[in-house]
Amino acid sequence: MSSPAGQQNDFNRMVIAEFRANGGRVGGHFAGAPLLLLHTTGARSGRERVTPMMYQDLGGGAVAVFASKAGAPTHPDWYGNLAAHPEVTAEIGAGTRRFRARTAAGDERERIWARQKRNFPNFAEYEAKTDRVIPVVVLEPA
Repeated sequence: MSSPAGQQNDFNRMVIAEFRANGGRVGGHFAGAPLLLLHTTGARSGRERVTPMMYQDLGGGAVAVFASKAGAPTHPDWYGNLAAHPEVTAEIGAGTRRFRARTAAGDERERIWARQKRNFPNFAEYEAKTDRVIPVVVLEPA
């Protein structure tokens, strides 16, 4: 029997394969949603990690991603990886771009987060499920 983490890894592998096979488009839960594949470097392992996630286009080549972990009480592992290694790449559509990650704060965070919750109400549900402030990560072109 698979562990919850193992099931998540299997789900992520399937989403990644579908994303790459269809030029950045997937069906199911993510159908029609803006999705990217974030490549981070493991904080402890130093190994590349690839995580599918929704993003918000901020204009000027920058995008925002959200460390929601579906409202879990802890941040996702990829968020810790960014603190150790903020230089990342992301597959968006059929292309790959380089970024430098930073956590948004104050009014910038609130503006981006409010738009994400308005456009995708599941994010408001994630926020309601947790006591932590869900980080909003801005990926700026490198």
